[in-house]
Amino acid sequence: MGIGAPPAPWAMGMAEMMVTDYPVSLRFWTGVLGFAVAFERPAQRLACLAHPDGAQVMIYQRDGDWETGPMEYPFGRGMVVQVYVRDARAAEAAVRAAGVPFYVEPREKWRDWGDRMGGQQEFLLQDPDGYLVMVAERIGERPLDS
Repeated sequence: MGIGAPPAPWAMGMAEMMVTDYPVSLRFWTGVLGFAVAFERPAQRLACLAHPDGAQVMIYQRDGDWETGPMEYPFGRGMVVQVYVRDARAAEAAVRAAGVPFYVEPREKWRDWGDRMGGQQEFLLQDPDGYLVMVAERIGERPLDS
């Protein structure tokens, strides 16, 4: 039997990540990154996690289902889970306090969004299974550089 309820609103797209050690991953996502458990299926070791700023992810203990190939560390090769926050510096401080290393140090980054440039303060880190996570705060837009 589950505990809790889906976040409102329920995200229309969500990363669902297989993990090797559910308690360790749950502590990382809730403790370091500030997510809360929206609902959990303890018997399945699955949790839907919601961040106060709106991001949602699911984690669950690997059980052999839905594995399309060998699962080797780091998991999620070729995928980046993006978590947008209102205050990237506060998120950075929480990561530093937890002693988690950055994969990419905090930086300001501007990218071509097609018809304009979009800026964000961002950093990347890996969760306990090696999933790459970008934590970012949008900082503005500007015209394309000529």
